[in-house]
Amino acid sequence: MKRLYLVRHSKSSWKNPSLSDFERPLNKRGKRDAPFMGRLLAERGIFPQLIISSTAKRALKSATIIAEEIEYPEEDIITHAALYGASVAELLEIVGDIDDLYHEVMLCGHNPGMTDFVNYLSDFDLDNLPTSGIVCIDFDEQAWHAISQYSGEMVFFEYPKKYS
Repeated sequence: MKRLYLVRHSKSSWKNPSLSDFERPLNKRGKRDAPFMGRLLAERGIFPQLIISSTAKRALKSATIIAEEIEYPEEDIITHAALYGASVAELLEIVGDIDDLYHEVMLCGHNPGMTDFVNYLSDFDLDNLPTSGIVCIDFDEQAWHAISQYSGEMVFFEYPKKYS
């Protein structure tokens, strides 16, 4: 069995218009929501074996904050440039390349790709994966490359506004 946690980065700042989209940092809400979501995972005993993050500043910072809360070593976070702006096909390729040694993996990326990927992998009909949102999907597969359309079952969908 394989378990995938799909995380959309936390809320980012648009304060500095001279920054590229790639370089936008987290805003105040993002800095509040990311640790909240990490603590939520830790309280549920969720500790992925591998975290892969987009190299965009807001995604990597979100992944780093969540990792700290679940006691995952920051230096073990794998960055993958293709997660920035990734399509479903690109996300499927990234997942398919994961070593089968790992059974629980977290991807931290961006919309619209993450929402589209949730809808591709499971029969869960998600309109929008909000910032700091996390969807967990289980697969009855032994190999990551065997994951395909509708092969997963949504286990949970968590997001900060659900708790406010």
